[in-house]
Amino acid sequence: MTDTEREKSKSQVKREMQALRDLGKELIALSGASLGKMPISDTLRTAVLSAKGFKREALRRQIQHIGVLMREEDIAAISRMLESLKQPHRADVQVLHEVEHWRDALVGGNKKLLEELAARFDGLDFQHVRQLIRNARKEQEREQPPKSARALFRYLSELRWLQDV
Repeated sequence: MTDTEREKSKSQVKREMQALRDLGKELIALSGASLGKMPISDTLRTAVLSAKGFKREALRRQIQHIGVLMREEDIAAISRMLESLKQPHRADVQVLHEVEHWRDALVGGNKKLLEELAARFDGLDFQHVRQLIRNARKEQEREQPPKSARALFRYLSELRWLQDV
């Protein structure tokens, strides 16, 4: 044991090991391609890949083994890489929420937003969007499935994604 390990309480050591095991679980959940990008040793990579096929008790033991192997790894670098892998997903979700807001506002009668979207997106088809808005309102009034609202959402999402390209 090193001097720093002696100074830590038993509870602190257990908390740190649990954090390493939790990080190991996140590594197991990654796809093979994402795992290949991680700054980890080949030994740890092999242990993580083998854990993907395990069931219950064997998986629990493998996670403990991964936690032990992770003591030798650069935890900060692994954590940063995991966060960067999560960020694109969060950005996608944020874009979808933005498009949902637009759709709800347009169906709710916000005409100013339609003008703003027309200024923002060159390829906006006014006639098509107005038709979808009218149909979505009728569907709401008749308590029908929101077919046109979904179509409006898809159309706006497509415009939004094309803008990012």
